[in-house]
Order: sequence, then C-alpha cells, then structure tokens
Amino acid sequence: RGLAANANNFARESMIDELAHALGLDPLEFRLRNLDDEQLATVLRTTAERFGWVGGRTGAGQGVACGVEKNGRVATAVEVVDDVGNLRITRIVTAYECGAVVNPDTVINQIEGATVMALGGALFEAIHFSDGVITNGSLSDYRVPRINDVPPIEIILVDRPDLPSAGAGETPMIAVAPAIANAIFDLSGHRLRSLPLSSDGSWFPGR
Repeated sequence: RGLAANANNFARESMIDELAHALGLDPLEFRLRNLDDEQLATVLRTTAERFGWVGGRTGAGQGVACGVEKNGRVATAVEVVDDVGNLRITRIVTAYECGAVVNPDTVINQIEGATVMALGGALFEAIHFSDGVITNGSLSDYRVPRINDVPPIEIILVDRPDLPSAGAGETPMIAVAPAIANAIFDLSGHRLRSLPLSSDGSWFPGR
C-alpha cells in the first residue's frame, strides 16, 4: 500500500526536518510557517496538540511528519527511546483528514492497519539477494511487525463534512517512516536516510 508515496514522502519530510535543524528552528514550527495548505496545517496542529509536542531534547526522541496523498491529509508524531542500544517506539499519534467521515470506526481501523504495515517498511522489511537469488524468501526469514513491535497508537479524525470523502487505506502510511527517522535524529543526532531505517539493527551507530 502507498507504493511510491511512502518513499517520496520519506524523502520530502526527512529533508524538511534537516532544513529545520540547519536553520535552528523547531521542526513543527518550521512546517507550519511554510505550509500554504490550511487543511494539512490543521491536521498537523491537531497531532501536535494531542502528542504534547515539546521542541528540543526531552530524554526521548520526538519526530513529526505530514503529507498529502489521494486527497487525504495526515500528520504523525512519534516518540522513541534507546532501550540498551535498541530502538523502542513508545508512542505514535496520527491525525487524519479525509473529508467527510461516514463511518469513524472503519476509518480508524484503516489508519491503525496502515500504521502497523508502515512500521514494517520503516523498520525491517527488505528483500535480500545473494548471487541473484533471494535469501529471505519465506515468512520465517522475512521480518514483519510483531505484536511486541507495535506501540500505543492514538488516532484523531479531523472530520470535514463540507468536503467529499476520500479513502483512508493508504495515505496514513506515508508519515510513519519519516516521523520515526526524525525522532531517531532528535534522540541520537544520527540521521538515517534510507529504508528500512536499519536492516541490521544498528539504530544508533557510533554510540
């Protein structure tokens, strides 16, 4: 799900985060200052308020990302900690606007499922080759999210009954990976620029 949108938004939102830090600005403030899409700005503010966004180091890493795809608007904030050298995601908050919400339970279920699926692409999922042969071609070798990989996920729906309904199956995925990467940078000062973010478990190189 999400196809190229996941990779494209990861690149965009990672670079936006880098620009904010290069300018010495809070990443949330930087985004809001430069957004001309008020619908997306509303979703971003909603996420930040529920998350309790605090700029600067807090002992945990905080990252935020947002985006537009298929006429849906999403913003995700993530908190990560260094658990004895291992990455642990402690919280994910996502606000989503897809126009008029017809069935809130269905939309929330779609967002939760998309978020868990996005964790796989962000953290683990990769096909490995050796001499042109796939070496992890079975589900026992191909790492996907497990129950203990999934943190508490909070969803806020931004209902816009004045607008046509859009889907919720793919767009919520696109902000997960960049939000995690930005949170890792906030925690460790190390910028990860490719997906999955760590294929060998080296979340915090040099630490």
